[in-house]
Parts: sequence; C-alpha cells; structure tokens
Amino acid sequence: MEPEMTTLAGAPARSRRHVAQAKPVTQGQVIRSEWIKLRTVRSSWFALAATVLGIAGIGLLVSYFNNAHWSTMSASSRADFNPINQNLIGVNLSELIVGVLGVLVATGEYATGMIRATFAAVPRRLPVLVAKAGVLAAVTFVVCLVTVLIAFLGGQALLGSHGISLGHPEAVRAVLGSTLYLTVVGVMGIGLGFLIRSTAGGIATLLAVLLVLPIMMAALPGSWNNAFGRYLPSTAGRALFTMNGGHAMLSPWAGFGIFFLYAVVVVAAAALALRRRDA
Repeated sequence: MEPEMTTLAGAPARSRRHVAQAKPVTQGQVIRSEWIKLRTVRSSWFALAATVLGIAGIGLLVSYFNNAHWSTMSASSRADFNPINQNLIGVNLSELIVGVLGVLVATGEYATGMIRATFAAVPRRLPVLVAKAGVLAAVTFVVCLVTVLIAFLGGQALLGSHGISLGHPEAVRAVLGSTLYLTVVGVMGIGLGFLIRSTAGGIATLLAVLLVLPIMMAALPGSWNNAFGRYLPSTAGRALFTMNGGHAMLSPWAGFGIFFLYAVVVVAAAALALRRRDA
C-alpha cells in the first residue's frame, strides 16, 4: 500500500511538468481570424453590395443615357466627351463606401469591446492591424476589379459606336487604376479607424480628407488651387484612372504614388498609436 500511495501523490507533480506550453499566435492565424470577422458581419456584405451597385449601376446608367441623348448633346459636349470618365463615374461614390467599411472594420471592435479579447489573443497588436488591412485590401481589390470590369465592358457596349474596347491604350490603366485607388482608400479607412477609435470621428475625417479638402481648395484663388490642389489625397489618387485631367492633375503614377504615401503615413500613425495606447 505504501508505494502505491507515493505514486499517486507524485502524479500531479509529474503531470504539471508535462503541461504543454501555449504556442504563439502566428500571422496566418490572425489573418484567418480577421477573414472570419469580415465575412460574418452583415455590414461588410451591405457595404460591398453598395460598392458594386455604385460602380456598376451608376456606370451602366450613365453610359445608357449618354448614348440615348447623344443626338441632343451640343457640339462642345461631344468634343469633351470621354467614355472612360463617364463610365467610371460611380467610383467617386463607391470610394466613400469602401472608406467607411475600412473605418468600421477597425472601430467596430472598439464599439463592442471585443478589441480587448483580440489584443489579449494577439498582445503584439501590430499583426492585427496588418491582418485587417491585408484582408480588406484583398477583398476590396477582387470585388472592385470584377465590378469595374463589368461596368467598363457593359458601359462601353451601351455606348455603341461612341464607346471604346478594353484594348484601348488607356482602358487597362483606368480599370486597374480605379481598383487600386479604391483598395488604398479602404486601407486608409482602417488606419483612420485605429487612429481615432471612433466610428463617427473616423468617417468624418475620411469625408474631410476625400471631399471637403478639394472643395475648400477650389474656393481659394486659382493660382493656389493650380499649385497645391493636385497634391490633395483624392485628387492625386484619381489621376491614375481619370483621363485628360490636364494641368489640374499630376501624371497618373506620380499622383497615385503620392496618394499611396498618404495612406502609408496614416497606417504608420495608427501602428504607433496601437503600440503606445491601451485598448
């Protein structure tokens, strides 16, 4: 009896020594977690559906009405008509939807308090920012690329003889450029969300950057607008898919490069805030 009791008494100590250590969370696991969060929240589907309707719906309608009323258009309107700009006019609305989705992806967890559980599982925090930005960027790029292609091909078909084909020298740049622009807008929204931690504040800041600043700049003297207006975030980014922008815009890739740098600065500031502030 005595040896058996000793064995039983020593069992807990031995079992404690063999407890497996918890493995660190990998970046891949964080990405999978953020993908589950994105696709299981209804607001994500609503925002993506609104993005599709904004790009394809408006683009197709504008192309149809332009072709239907071509005979009544003035000679100057016909001369200035650009089938690409008209066809992708819905991007200007959809950028707001994508940006708002980006803000919600970041601030939604702060509103519910779930961010504490997220950071408890991923104490380093930066992998969460990287995962959220990467997942949203991938989803936005795929959805917008398909939608822009539908809008372009369908819209040019509706324009009939006034349209162009995808083989046009500027067509591919417009399709790819508008998709890249929307993708970066979404990532910028995530950065603003983490930086401000308020849905209302993040959306208001996004609207100010993308819409209010260009309006304010347009109200300034023409020399100021011509000198600085082209460097505003939205104006610089749109240079990649806007045709015949003239002196009001930078060259396509230079403008997009500046817009991309704006997004990098916002995300870097969000990363710094994540490291220094509590959840």
